[in-house]
Amino acid sequence: MIASLQTPAGGVVPVSKRVMNLANFLHQAARRHGAEIGFVWGGASWTWAELARRVDAMAAALAANGIGKGDRVLVQSKNCNQMFESMFACFQIGAVWVPANFRQTPDEVAYLAQSSGASALICHRDFPDHAAVVPEAAPDIRFVISIGASGFGDDYDALVERHGGESAPVASVEHDDPCWFFFTSGTTGRPKAAVLTHGQMAFVVTNHLCDLMPGTTHRDASLVVAPLSHGAGVHQLTQVARAAKTVLLPGERFDVDEAWRLVEQWRITNLFTVPTIVKLLTEHPSVDAYDHSSLRYVIYAGAPMYREDQKHALKKLGNVLVQYFGLGEVTGNITVLPPALHEPDDGPDVKVGTCGYERTGMQVSIQDEQGREVAPGETGEICVCGPAVFAGYYNNPDANAKAFRNGWFRTGDLGHVDAQGYLYITGRASDMYISGGSNVYPREIEEKILTHPAVAEVAIVGVPDRTWGEVGVAVCVLRPGADSTESDLLAWMDGKVSRYKLPKRVFFWDALPRSAYGKITKKDIRAELEKRGSLPLAQPPQGGI
Repeated sequence: MIASLQTPAGGVVPVSKRVMNLANFLHQAARRHGAEIGFVWGGASWTWAELARRVDAMAAALAANGIGKGDRVLVQSKNCNQMFESMFACFQIGAVWVPANFRQTPDEVAYLAQSSGASALICHRDFPDHAAVVPEAAPDIRFVISIGASGFGDDYDALVERHGGESAPVASVEHDDPCWFFFTSGTTGRPKAAVLTHGQMAFVVTNHLCDLMPGTTHRDASLVVAPLSHGAGVHQLTQVARAAKTVLLPGERFDVDEAWRLVEQWRITNLFTVPTIVKLLTEHPSVDAYDHSSLRYVIYAGAPMYREDQKHALKKLGNVLVQYFGLGEVTGNITVLPPALHEPDDGPDVKVGTCGYERTGMQVSIQDEQGREVAPGETGEICVCGPAVFAGYYNNPDANAKAFRNGWFRTGDLGHVDAQGYLYITGRASDMYISGGSNVYPREIEEKILTHPAVAEVAIVGVPDRTWGEVGVAVCVLRPGADSTESDLLAWMDGKVSRYKLPKRVFFWDALPRSAYGKITKKDIRAELEKRGSLPLAQPPQGGI
């Protein structure tokens, strides 16, 4: 990125827009707080000085094997200290960190390697099939590292020991130099690599500290309950910027009791997660068995939290909830709803359902299909601009053309703002369906169903219908010990929402499908409905609509 300075004589002097290499966050923490614990996993812990030495050694190992500025390093790993370190090692030499969702199949990860043009692979020993398939699909990969001893690559810790005492120079980087390929979830088609840059991420970290967790210092501690490959990785990068320690869950499986035990043991002050995990944490009996008074910020994103779940969490945890709205392409930086605006009870002055106001330095515009801004209260597509917006999708001009319009990034989410600028998300544009010529936004009906005492979770999808074009289908999960029927629930809803918004059918399942990050995935719900033979729709039982 080149800026320019106007000289008195009228000439133009090009100026390189150099920025801080993000690896400096770690080295700054090591200089200021070297002897303090920076990272905890299971029974092991590392000081900031130890982490910095390990990152230096891995950066030297990568450089010795020909990996340098601009090269992409694919990482297939569950959460561990080596994955955390690999981010900073890549940043340090100017390479691009390309973390995969570790739950993806070998073929899916092979696609990520191919589409990103990866030159190296860091793969956990638990994924030998991935290690076998990925280099075949991506012939540019010339160096494979195994996290843990295996038969498919150089052992990560052995390389750290071999290059101990060495240090690759911290690469000079400019604002738009890529540092991270953040793969989208691929809800429509193949995943796309959103290019995050050193300059953009410096703003994101500053913004997170400003808007999400003000006052964070080296005395804080953060519990990781989500994969480091996506939002949790951004959150932990922010912790490193203030030398706040990171604590990993010891196992791959999410253990609620263990999470609360760690909160008590390490006096955890913040954590990042999604609404469904907050629900699990606060409805589990162990929430009352451990001391969680140290918590100051429980940050949730990925979807708005249903109001009933929000009220329950506030009663259990106190005034610590922070919501933000943002996609990977905007690195989570669109709106914020801080603790002071999370009210435990409904009232005339409570903004129920909002995901907050614009993040510092960011601007939201609700636009119609022609790109015109609509009036407050009108529904349209949520568009955003500001320094947190990514540089674009890697090697995907068609996707970039669709994602941007007149300089605005189009989120694909629908919503409206009120007169004060608070944003309300109606849902994904792809979630909305049209029944009898009227737009139906599932979230509104889902919120209402969740006030039924027997219902723990619900998701509504639109499906084709000969008479109405499309109708809604609700899939519910009942609370333990609760009982309800389709006809009972439909009768209970009658009068609570307009009749054209009522689901045509209601099904009860033991659980709803979720992504690797804990989000309820409607495409998988629709696929499961088809698999179970629930589509096309049969007529509801007597008493339904």
